[in-house]
Amino acid sequence: MLDNLKEHKFTILIAILVVFCFGVIRAFEDQLFYDPFLDYFKEGFKNLPFPEVNQFKLFLGLFLRYILNTVLSLVLIYALFPDVEILKFTTFMYGFFLLLLFVMFYVIIEYFSNASWLLFYVRRFIIQPIFVLLFIPAFYYQQQNLKK
Repeated sequence: MLDNLKEHKFTILIAILVVFCFGVIRAFEDQLFYDPFLDYFKEGFKNLPFPEVNQFKLFLGLFLRYILNTVLSLVLIYALFPDVEILKFTTFMYGFFLLLLFVMFYVIIEYFSNASWLLFYVRRFIIQPIFVLLFIPAFYYQQQNLKK
């Protein structure tokens, strides 16, 4: 086992660094990104109207956060699965989800002011690196099945 760790020390170092970067983004989210929904969702938001937002700054902050999380996720996935086809597929999926989630986010803010729970979950997928938690086990499972 120790030989296995020594063999993959660069991959382990990359993974630790990426997870650390995810933590830094989360720890300094208030300072790095404009997002009035951070405070809104910390409070009892069920019966509260959406806060007033500068939509350009909000979408720019969400976009920047999504891109940072995407780049870190792609680095982690490529470190764990050094396959260009997996990287291309993952990049395509992140692009697809970027469009889908941002359209959903905009529609919810503009037309469904009572859908705070829906906005909460759509926003969660935008600001958190949830997709990497889904992709890594899926790619590992796929790799194991290909070896059989």
